[in-house]
Parts: sequence; structure tokens; C-alpha cells
Amino acid sequence: MVRVAAEQTVLVPQLSGHADGRAREPADAPVWRPPRAAGLVLAFGLLAVVGMLSIAVGANHLPLSDVWRVLWHDDRSETAVIVHDLRVPRTLVGLVAGVGLGVGGALAQALTRNALADPGILGVNLGASAAVVAAVSFLGVTTPAGYVWFAMAGAAVAASAVYVLGATGRAAVAPERLVVAGAAFSAVLGAFTYGVAFLDHQTFDRLRFWDVGSLAGAGSSQLGALAPFAGVGLAVAFAIAGPLNAMALGDDAGHGLGVGLVRTRALGVLAIALLCGTATAAAGPITFVGLAVPHVARTICGPDQRWVIAYSAVLAPVLLLAADVLGRVVIAPAELEVGVVTAFVGAPVFIVLCRRARLGRL
Repeated sequence: MVRVAAEQTVLVPQLSGHADGRAREPADAPVWRPPRAAGLVLAFGLLAVVGMLSIAVGANHLPLSDVWRVLWHDDRSETAVIVHDLRVPRTLVGLVAGVGLGVGGALAQALTRNALADPGILGVNLGASAAVVAAVSFLGVTTPAGYVWFAMAGAAVAASAVYVLGATGRAAVAPERLVVAGAAFSAVLGAFTYGVAFLDHQTFDRLRFWDVGSLAGAGSSQLGALAPFAGVGLAVAFAIAGPLNAMALGDDAGHGLGVGLVRTRALGVLAIALLCGTATAAAGPITFVGLAVPHVARTICGPDQRWVIAYSAVLAPVLLLAADVLGRVVIAPAELEVGVVTAFVGAPVFIVLCRRARLGRL
């Protein structure tokens, strides 16, 4: 999709900034980019195609005509049960988890001004994982719907702790301190998570597929618990997109343009906690999606965070659902977990992007 969009090009200037938070680029370094709105429409079209594939393709081969018929007329036949009770909820949960991972990654990179940042760098994913492991091992939680609340609490606690540790003496939060605090806190949470899982064999058995990253077993009750958190996180992300554009010029420039640095970073950490806690509860601690997708978005649309967030919210579910479909068919009738597929498929794509062109500037 990136290659097709790159052929429909327009000339735009290189990053500078506006007082209202809009990003633009200086004329001394022109780059060719596709029309943003047209590219986003194409991305939505691709998401629709991948979503239909997720519903139509699976370990059980079902005729496409039957899938289409029961999708709109649930006659409670065997095909209808597979489609409505298994594949549709799985696709919708993958959509929500993809939005959380993609937008969370874009926010993490914008807040830290680190091109290699992802939600894991702030300890959010491991915070959610640690809370889920503790809930399963100590409280006997066994259903995915029950994981949601603990994952959200763990993500919120981890994000808050990293934010406090990253604060300077002037009550500000420096991006480099957030990265260091996140790395240190992640090491502690990782040791706790794996220690508990390895010492409790029942917990390890329950979580081994979830810990790799999987959409299998997703249900409608899980979706109902996840969607509100993802919706609030996405709304907060779009609300701070303009201030993030100004902050990309530096803290002093952002402050001079009227941006509340502490407020914007606090809201950013809150949005990351909501989005990534949702994604982790839904599918486990899936890696790479939050790292790679924002780079693809910036390659297509440039550094304006409003467009980067919009593109990330669409392209990340495309990658996640496509990886899930591939995992269902590559070793059918068995399944390969989606976290494994995203690593195998996404890493080479990211390497090619790095070699073909510079990464989209933050």
C-alpha cells in the first residue's frame, strides 16, 4: 500500500511549525508525499478488505457465499455460529487492539521524540502484563473479560510511575528521563511477570498463548469491556495532536507557542495507558506494531501528528488483522499466534523502509 500511495505524489515542504500547532516542512528539503486524504481513504478501503478476509478465512473452510449470507442473516446454522460467535468478535477485537497499538506507538514516539520508541518503552505493556499475571495467579481470574480491568489498572499504574520518575525538579517531564524511567521500570515488571509465571505452572499454562500475542478466543463480552477505554484514549490522542506538533520543535519553542508542556505530556501518558492497556488485555503484549506503523504513517503523510495518528489508527489494525489471517492459514488446521506473525512479517518491512528512504521525521 505504501508503494501504491507513493506513486500518487504531491510536493509538500519540510517540518517547521505554526502557532496553532499545525506542522509544515521547510522548502529547502522537499519530499514527495501522497495526497493525505486520498491515502487515508485507500487505507480505510484496505482495512475493509482485510476485515472481510478475517471473517471469511479460517481453519474451517467455509464457502464465501455462505459466509456473506449468514453475516447478514444469522440462521444459527453451524456456519452462522462460526461467523458470528468466533470470527466477527475476533475481527472486532483485533481492530480495537490494532488501534491501541498503532496510536499508542505514535504517541510514545512523539512524547519521547525517539524514533525507536514504542509503548513498551514507557513500561505500559509490561505493566498490563504484570497485572494480568498477578490476577490469574493470586486471584484466580480465568476469563479474558476479567483480564481487562486488571490490564487497564496495571497500565495506568505503570504509566503513572514512569511519569513521576521522569519528572524533573521543576515539575516538568523530560523526554529522555521518561525513556530511562520506562526502561528501568520495564526491567522490574518483566522480572516479576516471568518469575510469577514460571513459579506457578497453572498460570503459565493459562497465559502462554496470551503472552505471545493472540486474538484466539476473543468474544463479544471482551469487546464491550475494551471499546470504551480505546475510544477515550483515541479522543485524547487527537485532542493533543496539535500541541505535540508544537512540542516537536523543542520544549522552549512549544512553550513559546502557548503549549502546556506538563499537561500535554500527562494527557499523552494517559492516552498511551488507555490504548495500550486495552490492546494488551485484548491480545497480549504484541510487539513491533506500535514501533513500525507510525513510521509507515509518517512516510506517507509527513510529520503532522494529526495525520500520523489518523493513519496509525487505520494501518495498525490492517497489519494486525492481516497477520492474524496469515497465522490461521499458514499451518492450517493449526494456528500461528498473531504476535509471532507480526514479528516475522513486520520486521522485514520495517528494514526495507529504513533502507529505501529516511524515516519520517518526528
